[in-house]
Amino acid sequence: MIFKDMVLMLVSSLILVISVLVG
Repeated sequence: MIFKDMVLMLVSSLILVISVLVG
């Protein structure tokens, strides 16, 4: 479960970075 949370945080931060780069 902890691994799942880590992946979720990684994905959300990655989406944030991509949206900042695109925007």
